Order: sequence, then C-alpha cells, then structure tokens
Amino acid sequence: MEGKCLCGAVTVQAREISDVEACHCGMCRQWGGGPFLSLQCGTDVTFNGTDHITEFDSSDWASRAFCKTCGTHLYYFSKSVRTYAMPAGLFAGQERLHLHEQIFIDHKPAYYEFANDTEKLTEAQVLAKYAVK
Repeated sequence: MEGKCLCGAVTVQAREISDVEACHCGMCRQWGGGPFLSLQCGTDVTFNGTDHITEFDSSDWASRAFCKTCGTHLYYFSKSVRTYAMPAGLFAGQERLHLHEQIFIDHKPAYYEFANDTEKLTEAQVLAKYAVK
C-alpha cells in the first residue's frame, strides 16, 4: 500500500491490509477528535520525507507521529513490539477496507455508534491481548 500526508512531504509504503481497527480510548479521541481508524501495519513500513516527521511520546509504551508541515497524523508506534498502527485515511484504495475490530469499547462515548458488526474489546481485554503493563 502507498499513502501520503496532506501536503505530500511524507510518503509511506506498507504491506497490503484491509482490516480497519477503531480505537475509542480517550487519548486517541483527544489526538484526532474521534476514534482512531487504523491499519495494523506491523514492522515492515517504509517512510520517505522523514525530515518532515515529528514524533511525540504519548505514553511509556507508545509514540505518535505527524507531519510537521501539514499536521497529518502518520502513526501510532508501539515501542515494545515496534509495530505501526497507521491512519486508514493515509492510503489510496480505501474501497477495499472494512471495519474489523473496535478496541477500548468501554471508553466509547454515547454520541456515536458504528453500524458494522465487529469484534469489540474492552480496555482489560486489549491490555491482556497485547500484554501492556
């Protein structure tokens, strides 16, 4: 897959993925104004224009990055397993994507609801699944 930020200063290549995950945690909602709709891209991600990337340590276990020119969100990086979750909107070919999973469902506010039938994991289930301490 190929994607880019709004201004095109940062481009990214990642393996083909179609499963979108929605994170409803408070930090993701604060970061983007709503749930973080992402693709779990793993470790095999290539960036061009890295001099335009600014990274922020948002917790002990993760960092978040954006284009310092246009502000586009670029990734959530899990430090322990060194994997990237990338905004689905970065990539072309979005018609092949489908919402597969919702995490931190117990943190989702009442003002929105997805109609898709997905797996729904609570905070405790997410922390157990990914062994976050």
